[in-house]
Amino acid sequence: MGHPEPAAQRVQTAPLIVEPASIEQSIRAGLDCTHLEVSGDGAHFEAVIVSPAFAGLPRVRQHQLVYAALGERMREEIHALSMKTYSPEEWAAR
Repeated sequence: MGHPEPAAQRVQTAPLIVEPASIEQSIRAGLDCTHLEVSGDGAHFEAVIVSPAFAGLPRVRQHQLVYAALGERMREEIHALSMKTYSPEEWAAR
Protein backbone atom coordinates (compact mmCIF):
# COMPACT_ATOMS: atom_id res chain seq x y z
CA MET A 1 0.00 0.00 0.00
CA GLY A 2 1.45 3.36 -1.08
CA HIS A 3 1.53 6.53 0.91
CA PRO A 4 -0.87 9.30 -0.10
CA GLU A 5 0.67 12.25 -1.92
CA PRO A 6 1.36 15.31 0.22
CA ALA A 7 -1.28 18.01 -0.25
CA ALA A 8 1.27 20.37 -1.83
CA GLN A 9 1.76 17.93 -4.69
CA ARG A 10 -1.99 17.60 -5.33
CA VAL A 11 -2.70 21.33 -5.51
CA GLN A 12 -3.01 22.65 -9.04
CA THR A 13 -2.60 26.32 -9.69
CA ALA A 14 -5.42 28.09 -11.47
CA PRO A 15 -4.59 29.59 -14.86
CA LEU A 16 -3.44 33.18 -14.58
CA ILE A 17 -6.16 35.63 -15.58
CA VAL A 18 -4.66 38.73 -17.13
CA GLU A 19 -6.63 41.93 -16.76
CA PRO A 20 -6.61 44.55 -19.56
CA ALA A 21 -5.61 47.20 -16.98
CA SER A 22 -2.49 45.20 -16.19
CA ILE A 23 -1.48 45.17 -19.87
CA GLU A 24 -2.19 48.89 -20.11
CA GLN A 25 0.05 49.48 -17.10
CA SER A 26 2.92 47.50 -18.68
CA ILE A 27 2.62 49.35 -21.99
CA ARG A 28 2.55 52.75 -20.25
CA ALA A 29 5.60 51.79 -18.17
CA GLY A 30 7.65 51.06 -21.29
CA LEU A 31 6.24 53.49 -23.84
CA ASP A 32 5.19 57.14 -23.76
CA CYS A 33 1.49 57.03 -24.71
CA THR A 34 -0.85 59.94 -25.29
CA HIS A 35 -3.84 57.58 -25.69
CA LEU A 36 -4.17 53.92 -24.73
CA GLU A 37 -7.16 51.57 -24.68
CA VAL A 38 -6.88 47.85 -23.91
CA SER A 39 -9.75 45.38 -23.87
CA GLY A 40 -9.87 41.61 -23.76
CA ASP A 41 -11.05 38.39 -22.20
CA GLY A 42 -8.04 37.34 -20.15
CA ALA A 43 -6.12 35.66 -22.98
CA HIS A 44 -6.92 37.58 -26.18
CA PHE A 45 -6.61 41.34 -26.19
CA GLU A 46 -7.08 44.37 -28.43
CA ALA A 47 -5.23 47.64 -27.96
CA VAL A 48 -5.33 51.11 -29.48
CA ILE A 49 -2.03 52.83 -28.77
CA VAL A 50 -1.04 56.39 -29.61
CA SER A 51 2.57 57.35 -28.99
CA PRO A 52 4.98 60.01 -30.26
CA ALA A 53 7.55 57.18 -30.48
CA PHE A 54 5.61 55.80 -33.48
CA ALA A 55 6.09 58.92 -35.64
CA GLY A 56 7.76 58.06 -38.93
CA LEU A 57 8.08 54.34 -38.15
CA PRO A 58 6.56 51.52 -40.20
CA ARG A 59 3.74 49.57 -38.47
CA VAL A 60 5.93 46.54 -37.86
CA ARG A 61 8.45 48.66 -35.95
CA GLN A 62 5.64 50.32 -33.97
CA HIS A 63 4.37 46.89 -32.95
CA GLN A 64 7.89 45.82 -31.99
CA LEU A 65 8.06 48.77 -29.59
CA VAL A 66 4.84 47.59 -27.92
CA TYR A 67 6.14 44.00 -27.72
CA ALA A 68 9.34 45.32 -26.15
CA ALA A 69 7.31 47.24 -23.54
CA LEU A 70 5.44 44.04 -22.67
CA GLY A 71 8.61 41.94 -22.59
CA GLU A 72 8.23 38.41 -21.20
CA ARG A 73 4.50 38.91 -20.70
CA MET A 74 3.99 38.33 -24.44
CA ARG A 75 5.52 34.87 -24.15
CA GLU A 76 4.13 33.87 -20.78
CA GLU A 77 0.78 35.53 -20.12
CA ILE A 78 -0.68 37.11 -23.25
CA HIS A 79 -1.75 34.63 -25.89
CA ALA A 80 -2.89 37.13 -28.50
CA LEU A 81 -2.70 40.90 -28.84
CA SER A 82 -4.27 42.70 -31.75
CA MET A 83 -3.16 46.30 -31.89
CA LYS A 84 -3.77 49.50 -33.78
CA THR A 85 -0.88 51.91 -33.43
CA TYR A 86 -0.86 55.60 -34.31
CA SER A 87 1.40 58.60 -33.95
CA PRO A 88 -0.43 61.58 -32.35
CA GLU A 89 -0.70 63.17 -35.81
CA GLU A 90 -2.24 60.01 -37.32
CA TRP A 91 -4.65 59.75 -34.39
CA ALA A 92 -5.77 63.37 -34.80
CA ALA A 93 -6.28 62.93 -38.55
CA ARG A 94 -8.39 59.77 -38.37
